[in-house]
Amino acid sequence: MRTYETVTIVKPQLSDMEVAQFVTNVKELVAKNGGEVTSEEKLGRRKFTHDVNHVRDGFYLYLKFKAQPTFIKVWDETMKLNEKVLRSMVMLASEIKAKPTPVAK
Repeated sequence: MRTYETVTIVKPQLSDMEVAQFVTNVKELVAKNGGEVTSEEKLGRRKFTHDVNHVRDGFYLYLKFKAQPTFIKVWDETMKLNEKVLRSMVMLASEIKAKPTPVAK
């Protein structure tokens, strides 16, 4: 399994309860396909620099999860069909493996 990060923007008209339900549904989707959510963060409502589908702001969600590479296609199709989602982007999470360099005195 690989580790992925996603930022999903949902419609700002959703209540806090609807956003929580959306996050629960997303977690279930990941688990149902053999993955696991390792962290989640609600980044809150933010204003866009330009309109997205005639909407001026959205509620940002960040998720980090482990899943098989084939799951990403399922994720993309599910997010495209969900009417609550304005945008969603998945990236392969990269872990920093570089050793820190000592500071010269």
